[in-house]
Amino acid sequence: MREEILAYNKQFVANKEYEKYRAGKYPEKKLAILSCMDTRLTELLPAALGIKNGDAKIIKNAGAVVTHPFGSVVRSLLVAIVELGVEEVMVIGHTDCGVQHIDADLILGHLQQRGISMEQIEMLKYAGVDFEKWLCGFNTIRESVEDTVRTLREHPLIPKDVTITGYIMDTETGELYPVVE
Repeated sequence: MREEILAYNKQFVANKEYEKYRAGKYPEKKLAILSCMDTRLTELLPAALGIKNGDAKIIKNAGAVVTHPFGSVVRSLLVAIVELGVEEVMVIGHTDCGVQHIDADLILGHLQQRGISMEQIEMLKYAGVDFEKWLCGFNTIRESVEDTVRTLREHPLIPKDVTITGYIMDTETGELYPVVE
């Protein structure tokens, strides 16, 4: 697969197809979106929102959640807000999310089947990794979006003049349903 991607990339550059994607590093709409990494959203999310290259900072992870108040999601949002001029953050979860109901013990079991030893897992627990919190899913997407919006709104480093709202996107139609305005 990698070889196909690299071959495609050579043609992409040779044909100057990149020209239609040129944009500045500052988001034109002063917007950041935290969304899920779900493959169904790769093209659907920007299309359904009318977002083009250069309009918004889009941060994706498993479930569109903040798993740690000082982790990479909040770091990315702070850089977007303070350095790149973002004034509004939209948290967008989606229907039929694979992160919903995931279980830390099940994931750890799968990791062991893939060669990660129990000793490695125990060492990380001893070092302070809370797998139950880090690898947990959520009960409903609505609750997850509400929790993420609350975490961001209450974060001590996110300026209070930043608007933070939450939505659920239908993965079939792209329709947005407001959760937290």
